[in-house]
Amino acid sequence: MSTPSPSPVADKTVGVTVSRLTKKFGSSTVLQDISFEVKPGETFVLMGPSGSGKSVLLKHIAGLEQATSGEVRLGQFDAADPATRAKIRLALVFQAGALFNSLSVYDNLALYLREHRLYNETGIRERVMHALTILSLENAHKKFPSELSGGMKKRVAIARSLVMEPQLYLYDEPTSELDPVMSATICEIIATLREQTAVTSIVVTHDRTLALNIADRIAVIMDGRIRAIGQPADFMPPTDPAIINFFNPIINLKHPRFKQLEPTHE
Repeated sequence: MSTPSPSPVADKTVGVTVSRLTKKFGSSTVLQDISFEVKPGETFVLMGPSGSGKSVLLKHIAGLEQATSGEVRLGQFDAADPATRAKIRLALVFQAGALFNSLSVYDNLALYLREHRLYNETGIRERVMHALTILSLENAHKKFPSELSGGMKKRVAIARSLVMEPQLYLYDEPTSELDPVMSATICEIIATLREQTAVTSIVVTHDRTLALNIADRIAVIMDGRIRAIGQPADFMPPTDPAIINFFNPIINLKHPRFKQLEPTHE
């Protein structure tokens, strides 16, 4: 018989509150006075151009970065406090998957359960194979990461987070480097997991299609600040010129924008 997983807090899902968060690296301000709230069970998408501060913000929510000022709270707990990690179960799905190359797919998923001694081997196998089946990966359990396609690695990373039974999912660019069909598949997976588990999800992406299809609400970050927050319908179409250019950039072969960025020489 498997040992039941401990339940650090009563709620199966948690909300996230970001209050006046500012982050500086030296003289460079990456995040400036960021505030928003994610409701329990909500799928909240953070969008913005490359370098806008999305991934840095996600690291603060995960407790991997210390704010210069302001705070992030997971439920009632401070995300920056190491003790919070023992109270709130969160799963961070990294952009590159972050799988252990020396471990099989099965052992990548089983590692967390074994390290925390949550179940015996029979219980671990039940949960690992269940997660792999949900992601249509049951036949890949003996494979190693080097034998997987990019899309399969993403699905394994999501399956690994699933066995943790998290209260909060954090996705960092889940569709990056994927073809359109696999990107659509990942979109469907995130949406399906939300329906099945009602867990809170925060997704960092620059994929407009993903955001508009899975989000309850979207926040657009530009230059380290929140430019807009709203439901997907509020961005169809957007009205802010900067967001219009981000969502639907115009390709001008006669006057390419990279030429406009080159320094002039007098």
